Amino acid sequence: MDAVIRALVIYAFLYVVFRAAGKRALSEMNAFDLLLLLIISEATQQAMVDNDNSITHALVLITTLVGIDIILSLIKQRSPAVERVLDSVPLVLIEDGKAIKHHMTKERVDDEDVLQASREQHGVSDLTRIHLAILETNGQITVLLKST
Repeated sequence: MDAVIRALVIYAFLYVVFRAAGKRALSEMNAFDLLLLLIISEATQQAMVDNDNSITHALVLITTLVGIDIILSLIKQRSPAVERVLDSVPLVLIEDGKAIKHHMTKERVDDEDVLQASREQHGVSDLTRIHLAILETNGQITVLLKST
């Protein structure tokens, strides 16, 4: 039972940490992010297993973590309010060519991030041509151009 409690605590803690990191942090990983993730995984593993390195213990931990994920997905499916809290909502970054700075600051996104998405999706590198730029819940930026 100790392993299950450890897994629950670690899952909850990491969930809060990654939510605080923001949507963009999870969508764009660089070498530093990968190293940080590996270090976090090693620290997490040590915290969960304590002195028990048995296969049974590992299977209990894996089952617990996957079970938590399944339960949360079922809860989110049945409750839009819980889904908004756990997964956030899409956020408008640019509206009619004007940046919504407080949204961009909150999510640590700058004009260049939006322009990069605009170039990739539409070949456009001018904010004034953007009708909407939306930061999706998965961290990607969707750009909709103004009609011409």
